[in-house]
Amino acid sequence: MRVLHLITPSGLDQLWFYLIGVLWLGYFFLEGFDFGVGTLLPFVSKDDLDRRVVINTIGPVWDGNEVWLITAGGATFAAFPLWYATVFSGFYLALFLVLAALIFRGMAFEFRHKRDDTKWAQWWDRAIFWGSALPALLWGVAFADFVHGVPIGANATWTGNFFDLVKPYALLGGLSTLLLFTLHGATYLGLKTEGDVRVRSRAIAMRLAPVALVVVTAFLAWTYQTAHTMHHVGLVPPLLPILGLIALAGVGWLVRDNLEGWAFIATALTIVAFIATLFLNLYPNVLISSVSPHFDISIAASASHPYTLKVMSWVALIFLPFVLLYQSWTYWIFKKRVTRPGSSPETEHPSTNV
Repeated sequence: MRVLHLITPSGLDQLWFYLIGVLWLGYFFLEGFDFGVGTLLPFVSKDDLDRRVVINTIGPVWDGNEVWLITAGGATFAAFPLWYATVFSGFYLALFLVLAALIFRGMAFEFRHKRDDTKWAQWWDRAIFWGSALPALLWGVAFADFVHGVPIGANATWTGNFFDLVKPYALLGGLSTLLLFTLHGATYLGLKTEGDVRVRSRAIAMRLAPVALVVVTAFLAWTYQTAHTMHHVGLVPPLLPILGLIALAGVGWLVRDNLEGWAFIATALTIVAFIATLFLNLYPNVLISSVSPHFDISIAASASHPYTLKVMSWVALIFLPFVLLYQSWTYWIFKKRVTRPGSSPETEHPSTNV
């Protein structure tokens, strides 16, 4: 029997563990407000024009944000194939739901405007809502399971079922990400819109911020309490989550004082601190076994051959700066606020027309 947690990680193993963590941070920071905007669509819109404004705030960027997910998944497959295989074996149904939600959400952005039919648009609006809310919830459940433990036996064999993934701790993690992403979306809409949509988004942000603070604080406290009583060896000092909670506590005040840019930065910092805390407490493992600490899957045990990691490092070093520059340029080009059709020439971007 192979003991997967006793192999010491090398420098490249650790490097790619943290690089994958950075990719997930980028994904949740960027796609987080996409999910939030989609989840808020029925609550900040009173008519079809409002819905067009809301959707157009993310129309030019949502597909670029999802590149971070593809890159994170591809890097995990190449750098840690055992981690990738175990997750897809055990989380198959949950990941299928996420994939289906993202597919229908993407279709909604493209097809909503293809027919001048109210019911047609309403069905795609529902797809945007559920295609945003479900991944926002399920990603939190998945990452909470990584840290809290899932039923993995000898040789990384999955021994559980779907219901082993939806324990109270994991559900609280999912609720935390759903609230954080929705709040992130509300601050983004406050930053990117004018008029009634902006007013409603600000009001939702001020009501949602204290609720998110309570739920996220409870989840992080449970995370550290569990790590102290279980076999986690990656426990880190709680400075990072404390800083994230301080930023989250200030969101309502920042929105109330019309400091929407700072409010958006505060929700972004909270998301970064939240996800980074999970990764840091997971180290030096990639998956925790709820069966026995002897079956934890470590970074080193799940890593690819050093030559593979070396080639990947050179590719990332060469191409990642270009990706970052391109995406930064995209956000700079579409930095202006979006308003209702007819009130400003910036109302719609020709690539969306939703």
